Amino acid sequence: MPTMLNGLHEIDWSSLHHAYGSAEEVPALLAALRSTDPKERGKALSRYYGAVHHQGSVYPSTIASLPFLFKLAEDHRTPDRAEIVQLIVSIGQSAVERGDVEDGDAEFFTGAGATMRKRADVFVGFASEPDARLRRAAIPALGCFLEDAHRAAHLLRTRLPEEPGVVERLLLLEAMAELALRLPTASDEATTWFTGLASDRSVAPEIRLAAVVQRARCAPDRIGPDVVPAAMELLSELAQVHVPASTWADPPRKNSPKPKANGVPPHILAAFEDLERHGRVHSPTTDLLRTFHQTLAHRVPQRTALLAAQLRDPDPGARLDALRMSGDVMRAWRGDHTSLITLVAGQLGAEHLEVAAEAAAVLESCHVIAGPAREALAQHVAEQRATYGPNVWAATHPQLRRAHQEAVRALARLGDVRAVPSLITAFDSGVDAWRAVQVAGALPEAADALVPRLCDHLRRLDDAQGPAEMSVRSTLSALAALGDPAALPVVHDTLTTAVAHEQWGIASPALETLRAFGPAAAPALAEIRALTGATDAHVRPAAVAALWAIGGDHEEVMPLLLGLLDDNITFRISDAAGILGQIGAPAAAALPRLRSLLTHGYEWVRVPCAAALWDIGGEPEAPAVLDTLLQAWTKNPATANNAVACLDRMGTSAAPALPLLRSQLALPGRGGRFSSIGNDEDLQRIGQEVIRRLT
Repeated sequence: MPTMLNGLHEIDWSSLHHAYGSAEEVPALLAALRSTDPKERGKALSRYYGAVHHQGSVYPSTIASLPFLFKLAEDHRTPDRAEIVQLIVSIGQSAVERGDVEDGDAEFFTGAGATMRKRADVFVGFASEPDARLRRAAIPALGCFLEDAHRAAHLLRTRLPEEPGVVERLLLLEAMAELALRLPTASDEATTWFTGLASDRSVAPEIRLAAVVQRARCAPDRIGPDVVPAAMELLSELAQVHVPASTWADPPRKNSPKPKANGVPPHILAAFEDLERHGRVHSPTTDLLRTFHQTLAHRVPQRTALLAAQLRDPDPGARLDALRMSGDVMRAWRGDHTSLITLVAGQLGAEHLEVAAEAAAVLESCHVIAGPAREALAQHVAEQRATYGPNVWAATHPQLRRAHQEAVRALARLGDVRAVPSLITAFDSGVDAWRAVQVAGALPEAADALVPRLCDHLRRLDDAQGPAEMSVRSTLSALAALGDPAALPVVHDTLTTAVAHEQWGIASPALETLRAFGPAAAPALAEIRALTGATDAHVRPAAVAALWAIGGDHEEVMPLLLGLLDDNITFRISDAAGILGQIGAPAAAALPRLRSLLTHGYEWVRVPCAAALWDIGGEPEAPAVLDTLLQAWTKNPATANNAVACLDRMGTSAAPALPLLRSQLALPGRGGRFSSIGNDEDLQRIGQEVIRRLT
């Protein structure tokens, strides 16, 4: 054990904890950071981030290990010093950001922040080291941990002309803004500096751009009409100069071997590939521009104009980053995104296939509002098939295959049958058929072609245990969406097989699919009735829901639903309330229990019970229903879609909800369940209709 880690074993690490329990592994992790083996160091650092600094958290074990991390970072013999400094700074930033939180870990955040402030001079030394990566890791600390505002500002200003690295220079300006936001006494000095840099034509354009952005970040309420045009002009200037990645990017790490067929579902592999892809940065100004977009926030027209400039950059990497920012804008903020959708669609024909694929992927993720891109997508898909052949979906070139598949999926999400030929190729070839399954349900007009293939696909998923379960669920969901009764036999067979093998994770979605077919699924009623007494938490309510939808006998399902209302599992109560609301007045026997559930501690129980109360009891229940819906919506905005759907059914009785409706629909950020585009667009449409009727 190196002498610098003396005292490490004097700490009772087993009495401390991290994200996954006892912290007794921490000494070994710290020792491994001094290993001569890069793989061992990498594994230790990854584990430390994953457990001891999990998702930015600070634990007692994190605090206890800080002195040893500092010793490692200060010793020039330690490999990967920059990575250790970056870890220390991340811990400190979390501490500063979360030190005022009122939860059980607040004392740990406060303790870590105090440690950083005491060791601030250590970071000052790191920020002037010869190693650029070490400076890069340390510079943010100058804005976060120094308590003398004037000294910190002086260090940052004087360091700028000495710093040769573009990323490091940008970080110096970012640190100055962080300092001004943390210590208001530095605000005037920072603003003056930024203003001078922004107007100095002798300064590199990326520094002038950073000055514009960081000045806006320090005073977002004072962003004038000239700020975005100034940034766009600088972007145009920057686009004329190519900055090689070797001059600013960290050296690439060796990628771990990708798992092969080892039973890992393809959609899981694809999810990790997406994470890796979206983690890449292609330009030294990407993080700066993300900061600018965050600062501009709800100013959608200005952000769209800025993105238009970004998408004109000749560098494909810069356009890739801009496309991802475009998706972020549309997913987070309300507004008319027609021009931004059109700008994204304009990248479909990019020579760089990754750019084309990213444009299509953004359109797919925003498909609810992507209508203006329909013809561009259809033309692009047709051109790809004409150029590369009808089997381009299964092309061996990975970038070409992804570019085509993303475009086809985006077109399919819009319900456009021009996507069908490529989806048929997916099913018939078996290549990435899971990706076709995910969008097939959006094409009911093509049910004749798709349903037989989906049924065959479902039959081939014979190993429905484990990894294949999600594929079965996706296929069942697609069949439910298409609604073709020709699928009923295979869905029924899937249920029978799942029950026989106690595969309850499949039995439940199979029941939900049968429910979607209504009375046409009557041949499955005997099996469904048997499952209304199942012990599995999800299967029982799914069976009761299917029994009502298919059999339609409220006298048969009422005892079952009343039993679910008395359950301890909250989603069973909510599911039962939803079905009782569908039954309506004949479910009056449930009214007393529904009224009592309006005081339940969980809003996802209160809201469906309130809605059922209205659907069954009508006008006499209106005051209690409204009070419950509006309180739940205010406390948890995710309930908005459910609340507004009930308000829509309440007619004039919903009038007291008008102030909340107006105020919520006036918010610039997306709302509703998960704040997704689809849920928010539904919320706005139905909410505006309710307002129109009531006024």
